[in-house]
Amino acid sequence: MPVAVGTARRIVRDLLTAWGVPGEVRDDVLLVISELVTNALVHAAGERISCRLRRTAERVRIEVEDQDGGPGLPVVGRPGPHEQHGRGLFLVEALSSDWGVTAVPDRPARVVWAELPSVRHA
Repeated sequence: MPVAVGTARRIVRDLLTAWGVPGEVRDDVLLVISELVTNALVHAAGERISCRLRRTAERVRIEVEDQDGGPGLPVVGRPGPHEQHGRGLFLVEALSSDWGVTAVPDRPARVVWAELPSVRHA
């Protein structure tokens, strides 16, 4: 699993750099992609996930699709201060301007997506 997350981070970092996305935005996107890919690998039912990234002048959209869905919808956890897990979607929610889950028509797949501003405003 760490290899898949690291590979996703590397590919996304290279793409964001080529797109000229500022470093602080790039760091936030990399954290969100790490969390979404990790969640898909840990919680989803499928054997294959895919990631998509889109950029406009205003935002970067991340989509992580689990090909077989999973046993329930992802929800933001509120772990206690000593718990080791459960903060992934909390971080996604904190860093994103919006996020959600969308079913894929005609198959059991779902997409967890997040949108972040493509530039930071002071």
